[in-house]
Formats: sequence, structure tokens, C-alpha cells
Amino acid sequence: MGSPFYKQNNVAYLKLCLIIFMGCLPGTTHLCSNRVLATSTTIPDRLEPFHIASPFQTLRLDGYLSFDNNHHTANDFGNIYHFQPSAVLYPQSVSDISSVIKLIYEMGSGSELTVAARGHGHSLQGQAQAHRGVVMNMESLKGYPEMQVHVGEQPYVDVSGGELWINILHETLKHGLAPKSWTDYLHLTVGGTLSNAGISGQAFRHGPQINNVHELEVVTGKGDIISCSRKQNADLFNAVLGGLGQFAIITKARISLQPAPKMVKWIRVLYSDFSLFSKDQELLISAANSFDYIEGFVIINRTGLLNNWRSSFNPKDPKPASQFNSNGKTLYCLEMAKYFNPEESHIADQITDILLSGLEYIPSTLFSSEVSFVNFLDRVHLSEMKLREKGLWEVPHPWINLMIPKSKIHEFSEEVFGNILKNNINGPILMYPVNKTKWNNMTSLVTPDEDVFYLVAFLSSVVPSSTGSDHLDNILTLNKRILKYSTTANLGIKQYLPHYRTQEEWRAHFGSQWKVFIQRKASYDPLAILAPGQRIFKKAVPMV
Repeated sequence: MGSPFYKQNNVAYLKLCLIIFMGCLPGTTHLCSNRVLATSTTIPDRLEPFHIASPFQTLRLDGYLSFDNNHHTANDFGNIYHFQPSAVLYPQSVSDISSVIKLIYEMGSGSELTVAARGHGHSLQGQAQAHRGVVMNMESLKGYPEMQVHVGEQPYVDVSGGELWINILHETLKHGLAPKSWTDYLHLTVGGTLSNAGISGQAFRHGPQINNVHELEVVTGKGDIISCSRKQNADLFNAVLGGLGQFAIITKARISLQPAPKMVKWIRVLYSDFSLFSKDQELLISAANSFDYIEGFVIINRTGLLNNWRSSFNPKDPKPASQFNSNGKTLYCLEMAKYFNPEESHIADQITDILLSGLEYIPSTLFSSEVSFVNFLDRVHLSEMKLREKGLWEVPHPWINLMIPKSKIHEFSEEVFGNILKNNINGPILMYPVNKTKWNNMTSLVTPDEDVFYLVAFLSSVVPSSTGSDHLDNILTLNKRILKYSTTANLGIKQYLPHYRTQEEWRAHFGSQWKVFIQRKASYDPLAILAPGQRIFKKAVPMV
């Protein structure tokens, strides 16, 4: 993060960096690396030289700009695209972000500098990268503002856009509270998930995370610092939520809270019939007094499945469970959770038994466990630590996430799990429905037209040195087959965490919302400075 001297003397520090940097390139400088590590992009191979010394020396920053050793910002969780920035800003205040963006905006269309906000680096396709631009390291803003929990009839917490959800969980639990809606992985920043949606097994009840935000503070593509909510600057508020970083950078958010439980009853059951599996999922998300979390996943041709569960779950009927044979079958797992406090355990048991009695799963496959609320929500992090120990975390993750209308899910399942996928992928395949009637349809998030749709996520991981089905090229080929089918079958499918290469594809993705999307872009980021890694707009190209 730099020495205290440099943090207190930003102008001198910046001059020193510029002198060293320009000493390597006499005359003019690109303010960037000439090395491009990925070719699958519409970004040009070379940019015209840009003179940086004079403009950037005028900035007075609480944090600092770094021009060297920024290779880490060209990486992300997807680990497929790698674009080097020219500089990285480590902001210590929102005015730092505003100052840099405003300066680039004032340079006009003659400058090709762009800006990307980077949280915890969990993007999949280079979305938080800025080729030869400036990356904002949003985790540097964790202390702005200091997290503040407000109790009362409608509790909430004010947090930085660079704060991790896991930290919010721990802080709010001190007050017996917690956010309502989550993602499956909590080591993500607030700004990152709110720029997409933030969907997990609670979304059927509370909607995604973007539905549970009261207010935002953002910095637009003009460098303006604006507070917005449903009542104040509502168009900007709705544009930013689910807006893929296209309109503004989220610097602060006010998140809705509710009383937090202490414990979770965590349950898994199996189905061999997809119709029964989907019927029961849809039944549960429509029930008035249902589980608090509902997800599911698909298992193809995997052996020893229930034995693997025994490390974390207990079978209700051990002997039948030990005799269950999953070899060669396509199975569907329904995963449920009921929140409770220890003194209410018997009531939670009664509700759970009633709910389970109405389901048509394979009886011998009922497994359950009781864990703390924190351990349940942070469950993916435990897997992360195990994979890191084996060197299997920082590998390519060519994930695809699809939102499929309820009326088309059987057709999709029959083709994809019956013909395209013959074996399990190296990673989970999630599948669960959500009810959109409780969602805010004014945001930038694009979903299928039906009230109920399924989130289907193929979360593949590449195996290092593999030449088989879990090699990167083979996974990408499989993904293309799934995406091609999804398009040509005209199922009304939308991508979640979308990735397209052309503006024509983006037009098709947004459909009737495209006109509003480009109008908002013209209002809040007219030079297309923000989030170039999404590949929706190109800077200095007219948006028509």
C-alpha cells in the first residue's frame, strides 16, 4: 500500500513515479504495458501515445496511484482474460475516485483512458479490467465509511462499496441482525454484487441483493458524486443496480437488515425424476411458510455420492442410505435450509417435517445437519480453503450462468442433460427457481419474461495439465454448445453475469430495455469511460 511518507505526500510521490516511468520511455509514454495477454477482444492492439505527466500531477489524493507492479489487476477468478491497466488507484476517499474520473472525463474523447472498479477480483470474463486504463482498487475504501449498524423497526447498515459481505455478516451479527439476501460466496464486495444482482437460495423470498438496498452513493462517468434512492435520483439508483458498472461506481450502500438466527437445519434429498424435482422446488418457493433457503443441483454419472455427504450430513435412515446406488444415473439434489434459534428447535423440526412430508424425493436419500448461521452462509469459503491447499483455486473458471423460463426448463433439461452433457463437469451444476413477482423490475437487471424462472449455473473448473474433458478448450467448446442451443431453440433464456463480444449481442440481451439502457449511458457516462471490460460500449464511439 506504500509507505506513510508517500501516502502523506501524494503529489511528490506521483511526480517521482512519473519521472521514473517516463525515464524508461523518452519523449512520450503510453502509460501502459505493451503486453496483451488475451486476444479474444475487440480492443485494439495499440493505442496512440498519451501524455500523462501534466494532468495527473495536478491531482491531490488521499490515497495514491500506482503505475508499476500492477499485474494482479489483470487477473480475476475466471482466469481467462488478462488485460494490463496503465495505473491502479488505491483510494482512501470517494473524492479520490471522483478526481480521477473527472480528470479523464475532462480530457474528452481524445483520450482513450477508461476506468474499471475492481472489488475482490471475482469477475469471470475480465469485466473488472481496464486495458491500458485505470483500475480502482475498491477494497482500499473499506474504511469509507466506517460500517455503521442502525437498529430499530427497519434496521439497516451503511457500508463501503468495497466492503466484503463476510465482514458485513460478522459486524451485523454483533447486533443480532443480518442482511436478508446473499450470494453463495461471501468474499465479494458490495459494489460488485450490486452491479450484477446478488442471487442465492434466499432470492425466492427476499429477491436478489439489489432488492434489499435503501440508498446508494455513487460516482458517475462524469466524476459526479451523487446520493440516490427510490425517492431521490431514482433513475440513477435503478440504473446502477444490476447495471454492470456502466453508469457509476458504487462507493456506499445502505443495506436492509432483519433479525438473525443462530442456527440452520441444512437438508439434502435426491430425485431421479426431473419432473418431480422441479415440481417440488416450485411448490416450496410458492409456500407461505417454507424453508428460508432453497437451491438444487444436477449430478451426472457420479459414484459414491451419498458416502461423500456423510462427512457433513447425517442420513435419516443409515442402512437404506448405504445401499443406495447412484452409478451412471442423472440425479437431482434439492437443498434446503431452515433458520432457527436453539430455544425454537422443536418448532423448526415440526415445520421441517411438515414441509418434507409433501415432497416426492427418494426416501433413502434424506440427509441433514445442524450448523451455525455463519458456517452455513460461509460454506463455500471452506471449500475454497481446501482447493487452495491443493493448488486448485487459481485455475480458469469458465462458468456460464443462465436464467431459464419455467415453461422451458423441461425442454432445456432434456436436451442439455440428456444429449449435450454425458458426464458430470468438474464443478457443481446449480439449478433452482426464483419467483420474480417480489423483485424490483425498474433496475437494469434483465430476466426472462415469466414470473418464475430457473437459475442454472455450470460452474466448471479447469484441471491443470489435463487433456481430457476438464481441459479449458474442451470446457469452452461444451459451453458454446449449451449457449448455441439456448439461442437457437428460442427458449427466452437470459444470461446472468452476461458476457458477449458484440453490441448486437448486447442489444438482443437487453431486448426492449436496450433503449433505456443506452439513454442512461448517455446521461451518466456519455464518454463510455466506465467498465470497458463488459464490452458493451467502446469509448469515443457514438452510442446509437
